[in-house]
Amino acid sequence: MKKKVNIKEIVRQKYSRIALQSSTSGCCGTSGGVDGVDYSVFSEDYDKTKGYVPDADLGLGCGIPTEFAGLKPGHHVLDLGSGAGNDCFVARAEVGDSGWVTGLDFSGEMLSKAWLNNQKLGFANVDFVEGDIETMPFENDRYDVIISNCVLNLVPDKTTAFQQIIRVLKPGGHFCVSDVVIVGDLPDKLRESAEMYAGCVSGAVQMQEYLDIIEQAGFINVTINKQKVVHIPDEILKSFLDAKEYDDFKSGDTGLFSITVTGYKPVSGMH
Repeated sequence: MKKKVNIKEIVRQKYSRIALQSSTSGCCGTSGGVDGVDYSVFSEDYDKTKGYVPDADLGLGCGIPTEFAGLKPGHHVLDLGSGAGNDCFVARAEVGDSGWVTGLDFSGEMLSKAWLNNQKLGFANVDFVEGDIETMPFENDRYDVIISNCVLNLVPDKTTAFQQIIRVLKPGGHFCVSDVVIVGDLPDKLRESAEMYAGCVSGAVQMQEYLDIIEQAGFINVTINKQKVVHIPDEILKSFLDAKEYDDFKSGDTGLFSITVTGYKPVSGMH
């Protein structure tokens, strides 16, 4: 339990620092990353996405979950780990005036940034709530769609996270999340590094384990809509691995993937 709490605090502190910076950040870490390393290898280009607000994009994503979320006018949407509001504003463009978008984040600094961005935009149907993904402060069966972008891999207890997601979704509702997963064995030094944990890597689990967690939570029709290899720059690998470990990693089948996954809550019966 102590380790779990410490990991959460590491992530919270790092995201709070990112929120206080004006520069663009890379996935789950500042553009400086670890010892000046850029993590932007993870992020996607939103420039042509409807509703995109550059001021709200800190470069923290590893996909564009709204691409596959099937959002419609009137939908009530929850964005987990909403940061400065980027995906919330994109979702708002899809659900229109008749919908509602809520962002959940556990960093007060991120929430302040999101509220400031929304104040500039003047959306009355976008709000931001402080809270933990593992203990969401929402009633059951509330949302039509839940989205998240490169956040659930940072949550220590992913089983509880997906149980919470299915709890707050309406029957027949669905989620669409982009996340980072592992194929093969990640070298221990990468996995154990706190900075890499807050940089999307060490928090990731095996792809099949990730999908199993989703299905065990009770979701049906689980689909990987998009999958791509994440190329870790050599300078990042070399900062954590010795020469032999680096050669083994580069020559093996181990890799990081960004996946965008959807799953549906059954219309009757949660489990």
